[in-house]
Amino acid sequence: MNIHPMITQLRFTRSEFMRGVKNVTDEDARKRLMPMNCISWNIGHLAWQEQRYFLYYAQNQMLLPDINTHFAYGAPGSSPSLTETLRAWKTITRAVDPWLDTLTPTDLLKTIFREGKPSDITIGNLLQRVIYHYWYHTGENAAIRQMLGHEKLPVFVGNIDSKAPYRPETPQINP
Repeated sequence: MNIHPMITQLRFTRSEFMRGVKNVTDEDARKRLMPMNCISWNIGHLAWQEQRYFLYYAQNQMLLPDINTHFAYGAPGSSPSLTETLRAWKTITRAVDPWLDTLTPTDLLKTIFREGKPSDITIGNLLQRVIYHYWYHTGENAAIRQMLGHEKLPVFVGNIDSKAPYRPETPQINP
């Protein structure tokens, strides 16, 4: 199966986000340094976005309704369990992945229905928004960890050259 290059970039971005929360304790993941949310909330928030965009908008599925309620944009801040948010994130991303594997360049140009109405937003736009959103919260989580006094933090960006190198959308044919 030929996975679209943007999907490879999403998966690399997810792995960098998870690398940035590796070895964080539940206690530290729940600490909220205002005005930021805590690390565990950020994990739930990205699970919310993937569920909303890739399951609900794209496939009309709402796998974990509580994630939609507690971690949506504009939802009140909270300090949830790291174990629970990681479990929800893994559940949602595993459910999303088979669908992502099928996406073609044509699929990325398809528009979505939002709140039951057609929109001009494409699957490709949503994919880019998710990738950039992950990088935003990767940086925020790194800042939180620095403020908490964590040492030996990951250096971003990781091994993109072997895990997610640049690939053109369609194979180039050499004359």
